[in-house]
Amino acid sequence: MTGSFSAVEEDSSQSKLVADRYLKRELLGEGTYGVVFKAIDTKSGKTVAIKRIRLGKHKEGVNFTALREIKLLKELKDPNIIELIDAFPYKGNLHLVFEFMESDLEAVIRDRNIVLSPGDIKSYLQMTLKGLAHCHKKWVLHRDMKPNNLLIAADGQLKLADFGLARIFGSPDRRFTHQVFARWYRAPELLFGTKQYGPGVDVWAAGCIFAELLLRRPFLQGSSDIDQLGKIFAAFGTPKPFQWPEMVYLPDYVEYQYVSPPSLRSLFPMASDDALDLISKMFTYDPKARISTQQALEHRYFTSIPAPTKPALLPRPPPKGESLNEKPLDLNLDCGPVVLSPPRKLRRVTVNHVGFEGDTQNNIVRGDVNDKAPRGVGESGLSGLMPMSIDLEAVFGYTSAPRPKLNSVDRSHLKRKLDLEPEFK
Repeated sequence: MTGSFSAVEEDSSQSKLVADRYLKRELLGEGTYGVVFKAIDTKSGKTVAIKRIRLGKHKEGVNFTALREIKLLKELKDPNIIELIDAFPYKGNLHLVFEFMESDLEAVIRDRNIVLSPGDIKSYLQMTLKGLAHCHKKWVLHRDMKPNNLLIAADGQLKLADFGLARIFGSPDRRFTHQVFARWYRAPELLFGTKQYGPGVDVWAAGCIFAELLLRRPFLQGSSDIDQLGKIFAAFGTPKPFQWPEMVYLPDYVEYQYVSPPSLRSLFPMASDDALDLISKMFTYDPKARISTQQALEHRYFTSIPAPTKPALLPRPPPKGESLNEKPLDLNLDCGPVVLSPPRKLRRVTVNHVGFEGDTQNNIVRGDVNDKAPRGVGESGLSGLMPMSIDLEAVFGYTSAPRPKLNSVDRSHLKRKLDLEPEFK
């Protein structure tokens, strides 16, 4: 008994020693599982971010999401993936120490004082795909791709973060929950309830991020899973069996009235032909035919002119509180598909062609930008001369609506529930 007590005391002493290494500064944010602080590593002098996670009240006191994140990040070492520097328990909490990141991609997209050139967009997408490609090479699905999980370092490097939902894939019989990703970034196979999927779900989400960079607003903004599918089909047309043979066998498949797709050029009027070709491949309905991250990186879009902007030259938001207009982009979600309810088994959903309005709401914590001011037109470095983005607020009037979070599920009943309680897998 005495030996056991000594061991516990020694572990506690060691944890305090590690904790004392980091000099805590201001609170950066608070989430469901804990808080994030800015801190100084007294050993190296570097600024870090410490995520303090509340441990469970059960006997084991383990947060499995945090343990998975630690395990995966120790295996995923890449310039475009957030670095986990340290992890230690202290005072009943688990502390994860990350490299400090100044901003995120959502802050770039929502800042109206920033004009993104074609080269800027190309660079941000390229870094996103490089990080994803490394994950997939290591047989890891991210499963929570969205702009505010793409953090930006002081040197302009974009890095994938928040691996709490990430899982190892590759086993042929492995089944996962379909309740992953924020709804606006969820692939159609997930919306139809599939439990078996692969890296195609990450590619679809990356396509949504690509579209968001082009439009400077979220692309497909469904208010429920049924509405999300309606928005997807309004944008790309209702898939036919030859386009996606396995669609009708998915657990929550619902027949939608056929609508023909509008031209991609009408959705992305300022995009190049190469950009449109890549985005069409990322939004392929059949996940087996969808382009892979490595194939996307080899697409001619990345070798055509203009070249991707060097990370250090990319535009970043000004320090917090100094933006000329911090109000988020507004949107209107009144438009959406009309859901009919025929008798019993056959339920058909009709889709209207609607506009794609947008909103952003920053719901991940990070630090402030200390040394970069926004760039305007003509300051795009190597990115090319023509701006890719415009201020949509100045052109359209929108009303505010919140960006959905992962747990913002809809309980609509159509044939069967599309949103079930998430499985912890």
